Amino acid sequence: MAAQKKKRDLLALATIPLMMTLGNSMLIPILPSLRKELHVGSLQVSLIITVYSVVAIFLIPIAGFLSDRIGRKKVIIPSLAITGAGGLVAGLAAWWSDHSYGWILAGRLLQGIGAAGSAPIVIPLVGDMFKQESEVSAGLGLIETANTFGKVLSPILGSLLAVLVWFLPFFAIPVISVLSLILVAVLVKVPKKGEEEPQTLKRFFASIKSVFGQKGKWLYAIFAVGGICMFLVFGSLFFLSQVLEDRYGIHGVAKGGLLAIPTAALCISSFAAGKWIGENKLRMKWLNLAGAVVVAAAMFCCGWFRTGSILWLFVFLSLGGAGIGAALPCLDALITEGIEKKQRGTVTAIYSSMRFIGVAAGPPAASLLLDQSHRLLFFTMAALGIVSALLAAFAIKPREAKPGPAPKGRLAET
Repeated sequence: MAAQKKKRDLLALATIPLMMTLGNSMLIPILPSLRKELHVGSLQVSLIITVYSVVAIFLIPIAGFLSDRIGRKKVIIPSLAITGAGGLVAGLAAWWSDHSYGWILAGRLLQGIGAAGSAPIVIPLVGDMFKQESEVSAGLGLIETANTFGKVLSPILGSLLAVLVWFLPFFAIPVISVLSLILVAVLVKVPKKGEEEPQTLKRFFASIKSVFGQKGKWLYAIFAVGGICMFLVFGSLFFLSQVLEDRYGIHGVAKGGLLAIPTAALCISSFAAGKWIGENKLRMKWLNLAGAVVVAAAMFCCGWFRTGSILWLFVFLSLGGAGIGAALPCLDALITEGIEKKQRGTVTAIYSSMRFIGVAAGPPAASLLLDQSHRLLFFTMAALGIVSALLAAFAIKPREAKPGPAPKGRLAET
């Protein structure tokens, strides 16, 4: 019975990263349609994606601090409501107004605020809910799989909804947000905290300074690898979206289905990795390293073997997606299991901010590099994959990635 309850809790939590991924990624394949309907240029339409990620980057650490101070669900539930409100604002503006671009940006800004306080808080909450490291790893594998499954579903769903009405994808957000809010509010039970004095900002900064002083080397490495992974995912998806239209003349739902192939490889790999690593931190390290090597090799092949064959393009991009999928659950597990619960929300929030930086930077960087040459884009991505592999090999040390003794005095766990 307890095992079934935990599964229900995890499935409820998994709707959050699924919803957040859909809220951003399903707009990527329909950006050309949005540009036409809104009568704006390429830069302006790209802001619809960027504003969501940029606002989240700055607010995620604040949300992490609040979740450590007042509780995870007390931050997640209002944030889901804000996310739904943002989608509703964008959808109604597009429906009712002929000059809706500014209001759509405002709605996307609200969505970014909601994203900052919901999806990043899921990782430390999973760590709070389970005592066994193997359970934490499996739980985080499911959460990461939901995230990557959202990337699989989003181009198909976004293209399909836009075929019916061009602004319909905006209205999907409040529907999914309300569903996720209800499931989390009803099903998820957060473990009770001991009686302790609420953390002040001064104690908070002292605590974080202590954590980074002791564990900064491997934490910075994980932050960097997480950001690089998201940069590679969104940069390659942007490239693929452009190529499918410009070189192969593929549009609409067919394009969305093809975009889902590399992300499906990422999703399957992520799920398998979360199951396999268990509580073995050496497995986490070496699987992370192997994933980085695979993605570096795949990006190099995309640049070097430029043939005109769409088949080989999908083979290499799918291999790269599988490499990233193998690395992500390892990063989540190392950072969650290596930090004390009291600081876990804030540290994982900073990690999530780094991932959002990769999301925000991937498409514009890919656009600029692609303007120079196809090879420059993929050789740059391959170089970033090599950087990730070096960080995994030399900076991420599992024997250090474990909770140490709590700081003395008022910062200590009760």
